Amino acid sequence: MPHWFFSTRAHSHGGPVAPVKVLDSDRLGSSSDLTSELLAAIQGREVFFATHGFEVNEPNGITCLNGWLDNLQIGSAVRIGILWPGDCIIPIFVDYLLEGRDAIASGKLLSAYLNANFGGASSLSFASHSLGARVVLQTIAGLASNLRVRRTLLMAGAIDDNCLTGEYSGATARIEGISMLASTCDEVLELAYPLGNPIQGIFDSGHPYYHAALGRTGPAQPYPSAPPLQVNWQLPVNLGFGHHDYLPPGPITGAYPTTANIPPNNGTVPPTTSPLPAATPQPWKAAFSAAFASTRYI
Repeated sequence: MPHWFFSTRAHSHGGPVAPVKVLDSDRLGSSSDLTSELLAAIQGREVFFATHGFEVNEPNGITCLNGWLDNLQIGSAVRIGILWPGDCIIPIFVDYLLEGRDAIASGKLLSAYLNANFGGASSLSFASHSLGARVVLQTIAGLASNLRVRRTLLMAGAIDDNCLTGEYSGATARIEGISMLASTCDEVLELAYPLGNPIQGIFDSGHPYYHAALGRTGPAQPYPSAPPLQVNWQLPVNLGFGHHDYLPPGPITGAYPTTANIPPNNGTVPPTTSPLPAATPQPWKAAFSAAFASTRYI
């Protein structure tokens, strides 16, 4: 299924942040301006945005987001992927510091674009992976008051665990329902994030010198009091969710029902509700995250 995309990339691989461009996955490379077509499509409609994390170039971002967006069960909501320059050129724990700035810059550009153009949408919802959490929260923080933010899902958030009550408390207050997925099996957030984050705190305002990542053990207490933070975010260890398991490398050939919640500890792997074949490496994980997003969206 073709999907709309917003891109804040200047180049398909690496490069700086650039003004928002509208893309269509079926018409990549087209010189036509697709803005008016998209704006007509979102009038009076709910809109669902999803974005990737760092170490993702434009072709890979389109592929993984297309596969994940296809698997969502969110009715007639318009689905839009967000592409931003999160490519890693040097080792993750160093380049992560620089990519955080690109995430912030992308979020500011996106909020300005939405403020100017999306007043006709009935609501906005967001999902993110990894450092994409910062893109999403920065976007929401800059939205005008007339734009309704229904739902947000932060998967494997590479951002401080107190961000919802600290740096992005203003964004938190705009969201009607906040969900997340976290895993202590996340090797990237276990190793790269603690190494990089103390250094990032020196360079970027709003960051304490050290905090755990939101995507490992969920939010720090005290939890946000309003809007409701939806409970159940910690994925059982036996499911083995690593950092790159939430989004698929391509299409997903099956779907969980929209009653997906965190499976019990020490349950079956994959969970017994999985309709997916075992031949593709771990295909059920991205299908589960898409079903979880769909369940929390309703």
